[in-house]
Amino acid sequence: MLQFVLSGVAIGSIYGLIGMALAISFYVTRIINFAQGQLMMVTVMVTAELASSGYPVWLAALAGLACSCIVGILSYVIAVRPILLSNRFSFGWLVSTLGFAVIVENAAAYIWGPTSQAFPPILNGISLPIGGAVLTAQQLLAIVTAAVLAAGFEIVRRYTLFGKLGMATAADPEMASAIGANTAIVAIVAFTVSAVYAGIAGLLIGPSTFANPYLGDTFGTYGFIAMMIGGGTERPIA
Repeated sequence: MLQFVLSGVAIGSIYGLIGMALAISFYVTRIINFAQGQLMMVTVMVTAELASSGYPVWLAALAGLACSCIVGILSYVIAVRPILLSNRFSFGWLVSTLGFAVIVENAAAYIWGPTSQAFPPILNGISLPIGGAVLTAQQLLAIVTAAVLAAGFEIVRRYTLFGKLGMATAADPEMASAIGANTAIVAIVAFTVSAVYAGIAGLLIGPSTFANPYLGDTFGTYGFIAMMIGGGTERPIA
């Protein structure tokens, strides 16, 4: 029984990271980026491709995160910002982010092919016995990473100037602009951080699955559910 609990907490931590990634972009723009799972997929695919080409895993992972950040910024510039400028109270972003997700997914399938490939192992063969159950180092890394990133986001949100600017932008972007806040830069930073969170989730789940251009759909859905359960759509408060 304990084994199932530990495994569930570990995989739930990864889903929670994707949910936090969604919540970060929602926190500033009040939209849900349905291409979030594809940002995770980009990190996984780039990391797997570079690792298989002989590059060190850490370097491949950094390159994967960088590519995810680029795609995350593009998702805001292409699929979100034009809708918000047109009518921030409309739901046009629902279609535009889903469309962007389809484009990224098909581009990945075209570049790497539709078949799965192996993901490089991380912390392979290391485990920690707990009360008759076994917690692998990979699972422990997922739990600790999710806890640290969740705490870090909350600290930044509540106690930093950027966190206050994010809350101001979410509550009233026009007023935030009137007091001198660059709401576009705030949103771009939020989408970049969101992509990093999603990418890290991909790096944590990668060794347990295969790199595939279509895995973003599944994990994006799980992340959306985690966001809903965690109350990620509640209006931020100081």
